[in-house]
Amino acid sequence: MKRDYINENDWKPGEIAAVLDLAERVKREPGTFADALAGRTLAMIFEKSSTRTRVSFEAGMFQMGGLAMFLSARDLQLGRGETVADTARVLSRYADAILARTFAHETVEELARHASVPVINGLSDLLHPCQALADYLTLRERFGTARGLPLCYIGDGNNVAHSLLLTGAKLAARVAVVTPPGYEPREEVVAWARAAAEVSGGSILTTHSLEEGLAGARAVYTDVWASMGQEAEAGERRRKFEPYRVTPAVFALAEKDAVFLHCLPAHRGEEVEAAVIDGPASAVFDQAENRLHAQKALLLTLLGGSR
Repeated sequence: MKRDYINENDWKPGEIAAVLDLAERVKREPGTFADALAGRTLAMIFEKSSTRTRVSFEAGMFQMGGLAMFLSARDLQLGRGETVADTARVLSRYADAILARTFAHETVEELARHASVPVINGLSDLLHPCQALADYLTLRERFGTARGLPLCYIGDGNNVAHSLLLTGAKLAARVAVVTPPGYEPREEVVAWARAAAEVSGGSILTTHSLEEGLAGARAVYTDVWASMGQEAEAGERRRKFEPYRVTPAVFALAEKDAVFLHCLPAHRGEEVEAAVIDGPASAVFDQAENRLHAQKALLLTLLGGSR
């Protein structure tokens, strides 16, 4: 039976942990998996521009002997009115898996409903599950475990915040999301995360207070204030998010051994000061590299290539 990775709420805690365990092995023993996906193909649908998602999936498939095909909206008949359902059915005849980086989360869900091969959410307006895998892989490398680890996300309650909540809850982390009033994460996602945390032993906090969210934090995370598709709101968001910029003083509210994380791209001087993101506590480029290893492990898991 095929599995999709669209919403981490559909995966059990042990399954997500197993992907991260495999990612650690893939990173440590890349040669072991050099031909694990030989002859396999990944069709990659991109409605949004991308650096890390596109390059890490393409490189990951190549490094494991497979092929990734980049398909922008203008390359596909989707751009000329072909339905998502028909696109899913056709690509399933050519490829062993489909990756989609879309605006509407419903697009990824519809692809999965009609595809006969695994579908991966490479980013939607609701969730960014592949990013969260890399984030928690990075934290496990730094601190040994995600269990009980306090992470504080500061900024917009967006797709990145949602996946940090969900994946963190599954892994028994302590996740705090600090937002300006009116920019909280979706109540539905918070409810999923709270339910998962009750099972795993993690905890979830949403607040407008930097002091409350950063208390005890060993990871401080932020993202751009206006995501793709929100450019018209950039001015208003800049004004409202200004008090939530991660400055050295804000970062100092966390624990002394805290690391700084950012999914990138970053706007220095807006959501984070250069002294933080370019400072000794920053792990953003380890985090970016770990997109490759986490996604290789996910592909191996979905396509049955793990050893």
